[in-house]
Amino acid sequence: MYQETDYPMPMPHAQPSEKCFLGDLPVSVQCSRFCGAEGVDEVQWMIRPTSYATFETQLEWVRLAYERALAEAGMSMDTAVWRRFLCSDLLNQVDWLKNSAFSQPDDPSNPCAISWVCQPPAAPSKVTLWVQHVDDPSGSLQKTKHGNTLSLNRGELIHHWTTGVSSPHVDGAYLQTLGIFAQYDKVLVDKGLCLADDVVRTWFFAQNVDANYAGLVTARNEVFAQQGLTDKTHYIASTGIEGGSSEVSARTMMDAYAISGVKPEQITHLHAQDYLSPTHIYGVAFERGTSIAYRDRKHILISGTASIDSHGEILFPGDVIQQLDRTLVNIEALLNEAGASLGDMQVMLVYLRDPNDHGPVMEVLVERFPDTPFECVTAPVCRPGWLIEIEGLAVVGNDAPELPAF
Repeated sequence: MYQETDYPMPMPHAQPSEKCFLGDLPVSVQCSRFCGAEGVDEVQWMIRPTSYATFETQLEWVRLAYERALAEAGMSMDTAVWRRFLCSDLLNQVDWLKNSAFSQPDDPSNPCAISWVCQPPAAPSKVTLWVQHVDDPSGSLQKTKHGNTLSLNRGELIHHWTTGVSSPHVDGAYLQTLGIFAQYDKVLVDKGLCLADDVVRTWFFAQNVDANYAGLVTARNEVFAQQGLTDKTHYIASTGIEGGSSEVSARTMMDAYAISGVKPEQITHLHAQDYLSPTHIYGVAFERGTSIAYRDRKHILISGTASIDSHGEILFPGDVIQQLDRTLVNIEALLNEAGASLGDMQVMLVYLRDPNDHGPVMEVLVERFPDTPFECVTAPVCRPGWLIEIEGLAVVGNDAPELPAF
């Protein structure tokens, strides 16, 4: 389901196809909806203000547009499983996030995984919301929230989203990342899970990525080796990108997604080695992408992907548009391994090193992906020469009655 209309005011950059629900509400709302053969729908929204205002005002615009979007989709707030707030200046904005129920991580009346990340969205947005809902006509979702982990019980499988894990009370990115894994291991053990078998997606955010990424990588490599995650076994689909938390001393932060009960035969790791090198050849440890098969659908988790070749070299230094083109070629190659294409992308996040590149990049993306929710944020990539990186989620139909349902 996708709709669009014109806006009553000119915009500084090209904007995706969008819908404004209130004539006096300058907000862009993009929506994608995957309707499964068994009746369970997945909906992604990207909601951004399109006119300058204070953070408090923009957050209220986003809330109103979100509520209208839900009503138009015939869904309720309790179908939410994930909300990420992409903020321009999180340290100065956190109090307003805490004071609004839909952005409050600890709201007991409406359990949802809430992620706050300081990654300035394209102007004039000070806060863009990426939200995911699951609509099951057979009944209400079985959700529980313990600490910063939301668990969604789907019968054979339980999905767990953990957000905002940081360890700011030790010094440096290396020790903080070790602390993050130690905290997350407690979450996994409490739920009978392990890192190697059940965690399928991570997001690592580094404050000042140029200075702190190396410590993050060293810590992750050590933990993975201890847990049996190597180039001979497998890694985890991931994004490692600049991003800040609400803790001023946090050098690194993590969000993660794990699945209780997932079977090895459901998981396929994607490589596309004619286009992209293995990550371990340049010292990092993550999967390029992961496909998770269910009875009536497949989720294809695309890690942060840049303009790289099969030898691990940066292509088109200094040219963000050519890097964008190559990035999309690489993503399509990964998707093809899972029987999908760029047209199956349900949502994309676009990370840019230089905020001056937002305009031309958005013009290309609006033309190529008029029906795909996306946002461009300022977030330098792990290598300075990469000017752009894209991650996302694709969903395609599947017919495998022997597998668990989503």
